[in-house]
Formats: sequence, C-alpha cells, structure tokens
Amino acid sequence: MDFFNYENFELFAEKVPLKIIADRFGTPLYVYSKNTLVKHLRAFKNAFKGSKALVCFAYKANCNRAILKIIKDAGFGADCVSGGELLMAKKIGIPGGQIVFNGNGKTEEEIKLALKMKVKMFNVDSVQELFTISRLAAMLKVRPNISFRVNPEIEIPTHPHIATALRGSKFGIPMGEAFTAYKLAKSLGQVAVSGVHMHIGSQITAVEPFKKALEKLFVLSGKLRKAGIKIKYVNVGGGLGVKYHGELPAALKKYANVILSHSKRIAPNVILEPGRVIIANTAVLVTKVIANKTSGGRKFIVADCGMNDLLRPSMYGAYHEVEPVRIFENRAKEFFTVAGPVCESGDIIAKRRFLQNAFPGEMLAVRGVGAYGYSMSSNYNLRPRPAEVLVDGKKFFEIRKKEKIKDLI
Repeated sequence: MDFFNYENFELFAEKVPLKIIADRFGTPLYVYSKNTLVKHLRAFKNAFKGSKALVCFAYKANCNRAILKIIKDAGFGADCVSGGELLMAKKIGIPGGQIVFNGNGKTEEEIKLALKMKVKMFNVDSVQELFTISRLAAMLKVRPNISFRVNPEIEIPTHPHIATALRGSKFGIPMGEAFTAYKLAKSLGQVAVSGVHMHIGSQITAVEPFKKALEKLFVLSGKLRKAGIKIKYVNVGGGLGVKYHGELPAALKKYANVILSHSKRIAPNVILEPGRVIIANTAVLVTKVIANKTSGGRKFIVADCGMNDLLRPSMYGAYHEVEPVRIFENRAKEFFTVAGPVCESGDIIAKRRFLQNAFPGEMLAVRGVGAYGYSMSSNYNLRPRPAEVLVDGKKFFEIRKKEKIKDLI
C-alpha cells in the first residue's frame, strides 16, 4: 500500500532514511511518498476506468499545493468546501468545470466567487442557501448547475463525528423534504437543477451503506422524473475507508461496481469526492522523543508532536500505528502511551502500544497521517505548525516550510 519500509532496521521513505530528512528539517515533520500517492491515484482511476466519472479530490483531506498539483496532473478535479479551497483549486489550474462546491455554511462572498469561477456544480445544503445562490446568480447574470445534498438518514459503522447521514445531521436536506426542495428550485428558473448529491460519512469500510443510500436516491429520482425534473448527475460523495489498524476496507473494484451499477439507475453521469482513500497512507509524521516517565504505573513516551500537529487521536480516538525510526535489536518491548507536549490531558497520540522504549533524541514515526493531518493542525499553545516534505525516490523536497514563532507573535 505504501513505500515506507525498513532497511537494516532503519525506516525509509522510498529510498531516503527518515532520520536524514528529519535531521535537516526538524521535528515534528510530515513526510510524503510521491510514488505512494501516484500509485493510489492510478488505482482509483483504474477502478472507474471506462465510466467517464468526474473524480474530484476532497481538498479538506489535504491542502498542500504541491500534493494537490500531483493530484490535478493525474486528471482529478476538486471538491471544495470554502473560499480558500476554491482559490487553491484556481491557483493550481483546475478548470471550473471540474470543481464542485460543497459546505453547509457557504457565505455570499464564497458563492459569488464560485459563480465567477463557473464551477461544475453547487451542492446546495438548504432551501435558504438555494435562495441566496439564485439571487446572486441573477445579479451576476449566470445560471449555475445545482444539486441538493440529500440526507438519506442511514446509520453507518464509523465514528459519530464523521457520520454525516444520520437523522438530525447538520448536513443536507432531509430525505422527506427533498422532493419539495427540487420543485421549488425548478420554479425559480435562475438555477439549472442538474443533480443529486450525498455524502454519508467517512472511514466506511463496507459497501452496503453506499448501496442503501443510493437505493433511497433512486426512489427520489423516480419521483422527480414523474414531476418533469430530470437529473443528469449523481454525486456519491466520498467516504471509503482505509486500513489504520486491522480494518478490511472494501476493494476499490468492488466499491466502483456498487457505485456505478446503482448510480446508472439514477442519472447518466457520476461524480465522486474521494479524499482519505487517496491520501491517508501516503505520509508519516516524524516526531522526536523529549522524555520518558512513569505515572501511576503507566509508562509514557513524551514526544514533540502533539494534538495541534495531529488532531485525530484526540478528537476521534483515532488509531495510528507508531513505529521507531530506528529499531534496536536488543531492546525489549513494553506497553507505552505516546503523549504530546500540549497542555491537555487529551493530548495522547497512541494509548498502550507495545513498543521498544524510546529515549530523548530518538525518533518515532506516526503512520497514515496524509489525510486530515496537517489540514486539521493548529497553533494551539502558540506552537508553530511543522514543515512538510515530499520524497520522490532518492530525492526529497520541502513543500511547506515550518512556521516560525516570531511570525505567530
């Protein structure tokens, strides 16, 4: 799945020892494997080969411009949820016809920007948003394509914070109100009612939830056809999970078969918004050990990366594998909790992991951090965010500089 491997007890990113990169750029440090990313992009495209699906990478998963340029060059569009992401897509040369604009709280400024960029589709989150888009479109004398984000109201086996299709979710139009919303949109005349959109959640490892949701959209599309509303696009969102710790995600081909076979009953064209499945396992977060200690019988390794650098473990209880950058053959393993330096009890990177003890100055690698790693980082405790480095074979490049404290204050 990736190109991070041990050679002579030393962890490498492709052909470069992680220690060499970390010694040059400091820690904490995000390190990406270009060849892993290219491999994942190729695998996803091959799964949908021949379908003419528009695949829009979810910019929220990773916002590094160099990474997004590689994804763009592979033929992927952009799934954007903010004005900043729209401008990033424009900056790297994504045509408007390959951009979808999502989000449950689009501002007027963001909507006007998207209208001027002539994005492929607005995924409308509420009737009030529909009126705002219609009014601004009239002002700019354009007629944008819209689809409603419809909430199919199903439960999925994932963390509650990333399950977005539950009844009462902040996202989308409830299924029972969608038909009325579509009729209203058609009556306005200022928007082109072109599609239907769903995004049921993230880190979903089975295909059944996608089937169930698409079956509900099929029923809705039938009602719309009878009312004279023809849907040209079905946007199935993203959400396919990856392996962090023992998960068995559905194979890409199986996922693609489910999406394509169920979507064609709804509309002739498919849009996808993958994020995590493309980028998660392309990166590691290298961290340096500050101290080790025992408290109440619990053994800790304190590292220099914290919840401000990688929020997922604290926010979701997410599991990320932790490995030594160098393995010491004669050093015994014990159960350790890897903690960060942030002034919060929840600043825990990994709980009770069977690891070799690691001493100050030694390094650990946190795996699977390419998605929602740097993009969710912050300056909490006035801590500068880390650098990002891209490895390509024997070469490596800094693709984002480490922030400086003087710039923050």
